[in-house]
Amino acid sequence: MTTCLIVIDAQESFRHRPYWNAALLAPYLEAQNALIAGAVAAGLPVVRVFHVDAPQAASNPFALESGHVRPIDGLAPFDAAATFTKHRHSALVNSGLDVWLTQHGIRRLMVSGIRTEQCCETTTRHASDLGWEVDYVTDATLTFDMVQPDSRPLSAADIKARTATVLDGRFATVCSVAQALARATEGAAA
Repeated sequence: MTTCLIVIDAQESFRHRPYWNAALLAPYLEAQNALIAGAVAAGLPVVRVFHVDAPQAASNPFALESGHVRPIDGLAPFDAAATFTKHRHSALVNSGLDVWLTQHGIRRLMVSGIRTEQCCETTTRHASDLGWEVDYVTDATLTFDMVQPDSRPLSAADIKARTATVLDGRFATVCSVAQALARATEGAAA
């Protein structure tokens, strides 16, 4: 089975959002960089996805005009097999990623990136519904604390746990970095 690592929205844009929490970055980068290094060492394609959003103004960190739609500082450099720009939560909507994956015979996706419960989870659900096998690498995702509709806080750790719970066995296999790389290597050998 051909596996591809997708690195979703690991971009500087997030540093310029009010919810940014620098303390959460180091563990994410450690896991994300290990996943990238492992995929590259195994000869797996690594795809980069950037989120670009309106308005097209320098004040919007998700606009190209801001200069922040670039790899987040600390992310290990890698030669992307392909780079896509998305404008929706799912990386598979109108980005061309789905076509590229199909053309390259990809059957399993390793999903990683920023934000756990938004673009990473949405892409995972969408990919599963379209027939891809998905390994969701929770440690290699990043999110931030939120406030629930009833004004109670919801920690990033709780969001990650909730996302893993609702995806595992339904839309994906929730994996550690080591587990995802082992599964990809087993698949390549088959």
